[in-house]
Amino acid sequence: MKVCPPHPLAQGIQRRKLLDTATRLAMGGAAYLVLFGAHGQPTYTVTTAQLQDAIARRFPLRKRAQGILDITVQAPQLRMLATQNRLGAVMAVEAGGPALRRAYPGTFDLDFALRYEARDMTIRAHELRVNALQFEGLPPEASMLLGSYGPQLAEQALQGAVLHTLNAQDLALPNSMGVQPSTITVTDKGLVIAFVNKPMS
Repeated sequence: MKVCPPHPLAQGIQRRKLLDTATRLAMGGAAYLVLFGAHGQPTYTVTTAQLQDAIARRFPLRKRAQGILDITVQAPQLRMLATQNRLGAVMAVEAGGPALRRAYPGTFDLDFALRYEARDMTIRAHELRVNALQFEGLPPEASMLLGSYGPQLAEQALQGAVLHTLNAQDLALPNSMGVQPSTITVTDKGLVIAFVNKPMS
């Protein structure tokens, strides 16, 4: 008996069903998987809004500098520095405390890279770089003190901060394909995580 090959239309419908099923498996929380990247591997995308929501949970942050200056840092406004593959952060800050007669508003500007932590499936901030810590009308001595405190404040505010957490559902499809998260690329709209083949055991 002659067996006819499936009709092209039927093949297309079947492929679409498989793709839709894989996509539903890939959907996870706030991010999603684009099934095929430039090299046939899946990629995981996180939007700027999702990063903003995650980082805001750490703030406001209150610290004391040298035991005499109280500093309050508000949640940062993130910006995607795609050409540098880094994220920028501008935070509203306020300095007060025993050494000052009133509170002084200011801004804290820094940028940082990102890394993937496999043990808990998180994307974290690292390699912080302070660009400016400025206060309006702050007395010179206090201004110098806070200026030198900038790197320490940056580390307390953002070093190792979690910007996104993947879960088992997010990684179900990549795991079935034998791939794992690798490089993180910053784009104008958020992050794209590429996957690479898992090492042979």
